[in-house]
Amino acid sequence: MSVYFDNPFAVFSVAFIAQVIAAYAGDLLRKRTHSFKQGERHDFNTVQSGTMVLLGLIIGFSFSMAVTRYDQRKSLEEAEANAIGTMYLRADLLQGDSGSRTRELLRKYIALRVAFYQEGDSRRLSEIGEQTASIQNALWSEVVSTGAASPSPVTALAVSGTNDVINAQGYTQAAWWNRIPAGAWAMMALMAISSNLLVGYGERRKGELFLFVLPAIVSLSFFVIADLDSPRGGVIHVSPQNLLAASQAMKQP
Repeated sequence: MSVYFDNPFAVFSVAFIAQVIAAYAGDLLRKRTHSFKQGERHDFNTVQSGTMVLLGLIIGFSFSMAVTRYDQRKSLEEAEANAIGTMYLRADLLQGDSGSRTRELLRKYIALRVAFYQEGDSRRLSEIGEQTASIQNALWSEVVSTGAASPSPVTALAVSGTNDVINAQGYTQAAWWNRIPAGAWAMMALMAISSNLLVGYGERRKGELFLFVLPAIVSLSFFVIADLDSPRGGVIHVSPQNLLAASQAMKQP
């Protein structure tokens, strides 16, 4: 369900509109009811303050989750580049033409991994996933067949390196699927609407501009959280800089 939050701009717009409506609904409800009786204003302020604190806590918790996931994707990109680069060097340990074939497969493979980070079209991403799996199978078959033909601790290093390359891609994919739960988004939305409803109900100023302040601030927070949590949407992305550097090194003779 987190895929619905892949567009941070849509998240900002929907959140802002919903909160403004809630604030004006609270303001309208206040105008149609009687004023606070003695002592009720204090109780209302207590409830309002508690709701605002809970909203701040859930936003802070969700922001921390988003930052952690973003940092994880960056770390795994670096780990994947290191695994591919290490295996490219270990290909020299393979006998005969197996080493050159393995290096050629790795050059194609790292180009696909770079495309995985940079591509935004879902159809093209599906093709990249299929090609990635195909090259992984070819790499594994190449290394295992060579290792079976001449088993030794040296060829075992190449087999282990290929396994690391395949595992690194799996860890990366798992990290991209790991998103903020829909329940956390629902809780943030509920707390935001409730807070704006209470702000509107308790507003005593003549101007109505004040009713836009909280929705704007909270919606901006939602935008940043959605942007960090979305691997492809928004403006904050994990750049495959380590993979690009490894790719350039692998092209050198």
